[in-house]
Amino acid sequence: MLLVCRFTVAETGVDAFTERVDRALTLLTAQAGCRRAQLSRSTDEADRFVLTAEFDSVVAYRRAMSPFEVREHVIPLLSEANTDEPSAYEPLLVAAEGEVRREVSLLAHDAGTVRLGEAAGPTTPR
Repeated sequence: MLLVCRFTVAETGVDAFTERVDRALTLLTAQAGCRRAQLSRSTDEADRFVLTAEFDSVVAYRRAMSPFEVREHVIPLLSEANTDEPSAYEPLLVAAEGEVRREVSLLAHDAGTVRLGEAAGPTTPR
């Protein structure tokens, strides 16, 4: 699972922001199932940042968000992200060393139409 959070940060707040993200990345990457995380800054607009974190699975992501220190430091930071776009993604194609692997979705084909209490599990992946 890939977490993508975009931030808009005024130049005067960049140092404080990156200090907070440093702490958040330390906490996240210490959790089991968190493969890697990074903060990147736009080369086109200096006030735009993106935090990405990769997890083994949705379950690993949810477990990584559970410890007290993560809820205390990471969750408040993530709540400040821009909310005009989705933030959680699942991989479809994964490439390494010249090979591309197609991943099977963890969501059912009808995930967007099934109501709470109706789902029994993904019999047909999206």
